[in-house]
Amino acid sequence: MPKERVAVAMSGGVDSSLAAARLKQAGYDVFGIYMQLWLDPNLAHTVSDLEHTCQILDIPFYQLDLEAEFHRLVIGYFCREYSLGRTPNPCIVCNQCIKFGLLLDRALEMGAEYLATGHYARIESTPDGYRLLKAADQSKDQSYFLYTLGQRQLEHLLFPLGELSKEKVRRLAAELGLPASSRRDSQDVCFISGNDYRSFITEHIPLKAGEIVDITGKVLGRHSGLARYTVGQRHGLGLTSSKQLYVLKLDAESNRLVVGTRDQLLHNGLTFTKPSWVSGEAAKEQITITAKVRYKAPEVAAELHPSDSMAEVRFITPQSAIAPGQSVVFYQSDVVLGGGIIDAVLC
Repeated sequence: MPKERVAVAMSGGVDSSLAAARLKQAGYDVFGIYMQLWLDPNLAHTVSDLEHTCQILDIPFYQLDLEAEFHRLVIGYFCREYSLGRTPNPCIVCNQCIKFGLLLDRALEMGAEYLATGHYARIESTPDGYRLLKAADQSKDQSYFLYTLGQRQLEHLLFPLGELSKEKVRRLAAELGLPASSRRDSQDVCFISGNDYRSFITEHIPLKAGEIVDITGKVLGRHSGLARYTVGQRHGLGLTSSKQLYVLKLDAESNRLVVGTRDQLLHNGLTFTKPSWVSGEAAKEQITITAKVRYKAPEVAAELHPSDSMAEVRFITPQSAIAPGQSVVFYQSDVVLGGGIIDAVLC
């Protein structure tokens, strides 16, 4: 019986390298794919390391140029959202459109039954379909970034690291002599060098100075362009005040930056658009959930109120620094139900 064929999305990091190794050890017919997504100054070094890794694992290695698609679908989206006074999450869009969109399609065209990545999450097959679960290692869980996955994608995906801790991943990679075993994890958005958002925004988005106001409309100062700020920001406002002030809202229509106290950052709920449901079935009535309003936010108790037009999430206790443009993701225990794009906050 022929082995099941798996394409592994390889980035040069330890996670994707070990994912490929584990699948090879499990008896799959594995090949690696590296996606060139932007003008990476370290491209030659990364490709050389990946070729070495694939030689060690004795698997084929392919490169795929998706730079034009990445620029249009991810970087273009990122810039548009910031220009509208919103705070986008490009990694979620990249997963949806590039990794588990274009790359998955290409892998299947190449004869693979599955695409695998080094994400820390789990997939469970049940009689009712596939479920997306949090990683066993909650400290490394990346299910927040994967909420747009549906049944069609999950049928063809493998996450070989979902049951492992990061420490075990590094130890196993070192035992196999993989070049990435000691490489530091990347914490940056891949196309923004040094995580310098302000420089990137200045180069790519037209900026227009405007007024900084409090919630009553009183002018407190001037801002240097709304795209340089985000909800919850405290430093870099250039204001003198007896109170600590935070960014409450980016009002793109009036080009005003609204600031206020920490208490004024708290909200009881939010509305969201572009809902995505892992099961393929939208919630039809109010349900109790836990929710995250950004990747590093705590997971908190809430109620989901579905609607045909604008669905709502109501929190049991008020939550801070909810930014339109970010994603809200819904859970029940370890199960990812889905999520959507935050549109507005509710009092």
